[in-house]
Amino acid sequence: MSTVAARHLARLPHWMTRWIGYRASRPPSTPHRIIILLWSFLGAFTGMTALFMIFGRTRHFQARHVPPIIASFAASAVLCFNAIQAPFSQPRALVGGHLLSALIGVCIRKLFAMLPAAKYEDLRWLSGALSCATAIVAMDVTGTTHPPAGATALLATSSDEIAEIGWLYIPVVLLSSVVVLATALVNNNVQRRYPVYWISPAPPATAAAASTSQPDSRDSTEPLAANAQKSGSASLYRSSTDAELAEKV
Repeated sequence: MSTVAARHLARLPHWMTRWIGYRASRPPSTPHRIIILLWSFLGAFTGMTALFMIFGRTRHFQARHVPPIIASFAASAVLCFNAIQAPFSQPRALVGGHLLSALIGVCIRKLFAMLPAAKYEDLRWLSGALSCATAIVAMDVTGTTHPPAGATALLATSSDEIAEIGWLYIPVVLLSSVVVLATALVNNNVQRRYPVYWISPAPPATAAAASTSQPDSRDSTEPLAANAQKSGSASLYRSSTDAELAEKV
């Protein structure tokens, strides 16, 4: 988490900041693997159940023939409830990646749908490949890369069930992202910490700071050379003195 974000979050009450990933100090130890697996299971189970309840049991979405769940969010559950430290699992990637991919997928579907039906069926492979490839590039450019979102773009062009809901697919994907994120904020902050950052990670140490901790090689070799020269002079002086004493004897 960046220094600026941490400074602002530190002003909020502790009971609030805990559930959005802020910690005043680093946790003393990492939970046991069994604990991590338990919370991963509970998080994924709760998140997927919430999506099924919202889209599969609500009359508003049933009347509009919205699928009970978008399949790509099962893949998001793997990242957001198990690999919670990964950059692909952070809120910006989760929400931004799915939203951008859904928009791209629907737009490409609408463009290809303008073709005659027979022609569109022949080119369905092209619309699917194009939507996935475009989503990958768009996510990389915007810093919202979320691997499961590639399937979000692909489903918009390859699934007839999703094609029927048209532009409604975009708010459905957005709501699904928010539900998964909200579940992750509660589940992952009980004995772990999530997210690592909201918008961007903390900047790495600069090269200048690294160079100050390591002295210049020329500065470090000069004292060694001087000491070596002094040692050589002292050895030469002792040798000459020993020779003079030998001659006198």
